[in-house]
Amino acid sequence: MKEKLVIIGANDFQNQIILKAKEMNYETHVFAWKENAIGKETSDYFYPIDIKNKEEILMECKKIKPIGVCSIASDLAVNTVDYISRNLGLTANSEISNLYCTNKYEMRKQLKKCNIKVPHFEKVDSIDKLNYNEFKFPLIIKPTDRSGSRGVTKVYKKDECDNAIRRAISESFEKMAIVEEYIDGEEYSCECISYKCQHYFLAFTKKYTTGKPYFIETGHSQPSDIKKEFYLKIQKEIFKALDALKIENGASHTEFKLDKQGNIRIIEIGARGGGDCISSDLVKLSTGYDFLKMIIDVSCGKKPNFIKCNDLQKVYIKFIFSQQDLEELENIKNDMHYKIYRISNMNLENIGKIKDSSSRVGYYIYTIND
Repeated sequence: MKEKLVIIGANDFQNQIILKAKEMNYETHVFAWKENAIGKETSDYFYPIDIKNKEEILMECKKIKPIGVCSIASDLAVNTVDYISRNLGLTANSEISNLYCTNKYEMRKQLKKCNIKVPHFEKVDSIDKLNYNEFKFPLIIKPTDRSGSRGVTKVYKKDECDNAIRRAISESFEKMAIVEEYIDGEEYSCECISYKCQHYFLAFTKKYTTGKPYFIETGHSQPSDIKKEFYLKIQKEIFKALDALKIENGASHTEFKLDKQGNIRIIEIGARGGGDCISSDLVKLSTGYDFLKMIIDVSCGKKPNFIKCNDLQKVYIKFIFSQQDLEELENIKNDMHYKIYRISNMNLENIGKIKDSSSRVGYYIYTIND
């Protein structure tokens, strides 16, 4: 009889961990909204339950009796994954860690408390609550509890703040915004796996965005262009931050800025794999490490395996925003089709209407043998 694995989420990014679990011969039980649930077709059992409904999912999981509960690329799923795992006696992070990792204000407070350098920040629930005299422009204003570039705005002067704060609050679940001073530098992320409080570095990712004012991610590449002599310095600071946020088990995705001297400033950390196919595809292609298998193994109480399983490649993911992006993809398909690793479904109705990461048209992944 197959061992059972519960997976929270079933969109395109989450579907990759469903497929990996089936490849590993697990019986997959997947919980998600029906809308855009690709995993409804690929899982063994699908439950159309809102992933925020932790109690109802827990009741079903007590019947299923899984060996592990996992997810990737979703801050919203983190609380549910760990809540169910804790109640079933499975591998999990603590409730306080979940708070630190899903609320940007609580994260900033905890990092500051643990002597990790953070920009000046403040939480507000209305446009009248911000003390401008304590800030140096430009500022980043965003919801305290959302991801995927939702509600994020860069502002340069006081009269731009009101609309930005309103926008952030409207996107927030708790109707709060965090205002913080802008961090200069090139943007990257760090992908790690943790097991019983031991952290393991996997990869750095170079990030590309639309830039101001909303900073929607347009693509990523691995390996990054970070100089090798900076690696240990960066890893040390990130591991310190993971300890501060009490991330003991599972994947983590740390977004940070880096100056020319290799000094790191952490933007935020998710106790989950990186979205945008970073954890599902880019890490494995560029490092040979099967990150998805590691995530599943840790959720089942097993130490991650670091055997490399494929040749190393330079890998890129490019997101579609415009008709020009689609034409570039067609040129690659015609002239260098062998470089294409995967192409997503395309939501062509979103061309010209993109306001955050969730509304991008689609993506493609391509590789270069290196």
